[in-house]
Amino acid sequence: MSWTANDIPEQRGRTAVVTGANSGIGFETARELARTGASVIMACRSTDRGEQAAREIRSDVSDADLRIEACDLGNLESIRAFTERLADDEIDVLVNNAGVMAIPRSETEDGFETQFGVNHLGHFALTGLLLESLGIDEAGQSRIVTVSSGMHERGEIDFEDLHHETSYDPWDAYAQSKLANVLFAYELERRLLTADANAESVAVHPGYADTRLQSRGPEQRGQPLRKAVMWVLNAVIAQSAERGALPTLYAATAPDVEGGAYYGPDGVANMRGSPERQASSDRSYDRETARRLWDRSSEATGVTYELPEPEPKG
Repeated sequence: MSWTANDIPEQRGRTAVVTGANSGIGFETARELARTGASVIMACRSTDRGEQAAREIRSDVSDADLRIEACDLGNLESIRAFTERLADDEIDVLVNNAGVMAIPRSETEDGFETQFGVNHLGHFALTGLLLESLGIDEAGQSRIVTVSSGMHERGEIDFEDLHHETSYDPWDAYAQSKLANVLFAYELERRLLTADANAESVAVHPGYADTRLQSRGPEQRGQPLRKAVMWVLNAVIAQSAERGALPTLYAATAPDVEGGAYYGPDGVANMRGSPERQASSDRSYDRETARRLWDRSSEATGVTYELPEPEPKG
């Protein structure tokens, strides 16, 4: 039987943080978690857009328990300020969802290539700074869900040019950042297991979902024709953002989810359908690449995790 949002278990008494919760898959994730009783902290770069999204959710879910907080994943100072405001919160679910896709080359406030900086390094820093709030040493089981993309299969981690300073292709940079998401999710799970922590780390992808993500690159590159093509593809091929959020919601709430797994839609080419466990790319299972990426990410962000490094696989 196909899993839908109606199958989400009761979430009352649980607190979830969702990045990029003001639009697309993040918005649908926040709405369905609120509908099932969760207290949802909507982490948004723009609090104005966050408040507008919250009003829309409340028009559909009258008793939605929502809190809007500023968090710019492209700014380490903003991330640290956000996590400091959440220092006294007990978080059950962290959804690392916010992202940018195939935009012209730019840099974050901290000098990182924007796609790598926002999609991966920002979430690496955020997760590490929220570990204590996630209660990994306590009785309850928390979950960390990192949203990747099927495009991760095209990705390679270029340790010689992580920020694409030598050459830049927007899709290659996006694919690298999405592979980094999966590598991070798997390495985090290994470290949580080594620490015997009460938390699970899971990776997901939404398939092809109709969100604003597809239009931002063409808009910023001044390509109206490509933007129009994206609009047609979204209208003809893509599933709705609501359907695209199902793998994330499944990973965040379903009782049979396993840490270190990868979930996505079960339809043709995994572009649409109901959530199921899947295999990610061969590169995503490379433990040495994951360890090197972890070390470089910690060095770049200044965020260290109080988790032991897993033993090399013998």
